[in-house]
Amino acid sequence: MKIFTVFLQVVFIHVFLFLAMGLRYIFSIPLPTTIIGLFLLFFALCFGVVKLEWVEKGANWLMAELLLFFIPSAVGIVNYEEIASWQGINAILVIGLGTFIVMGSTAWIVERFKGADPV
Repeated sequence: MKIFTVFLQVVFIHVFLFLAMGLRYIFSIPLPTTIIGLFLLFFALCFGVVKLEWVEKGANWLMAELLLFFIPSAVGIVNYEEIASWQGINAILVIGLGTFIVMGSTAWIVERFKGADPV
């Protein structure tokens, strides 16, 4: 029964993706469909149109399995020798440094808004 509940909730979350596809097609919105769908779901949750219980288990499952969705991309990168060269290593270092800076600045801003002492 739990698997069926999670399945239905994932399908319900995808309904917002399909609504976003329609809105993007009709209004030619210059945003990715997934972002529009997230906004739709967010506002539906904020205004009480959708209750958290209706999507919580499905969203938790999607978040838990998120890494699994990136494995084909990671395996596909192995086919490109440029990634393993010095240029590829430099690119990976820049991406890592950029990620660290973004995560650090985000954490710092959150701490400032929460009123806690920054590190």
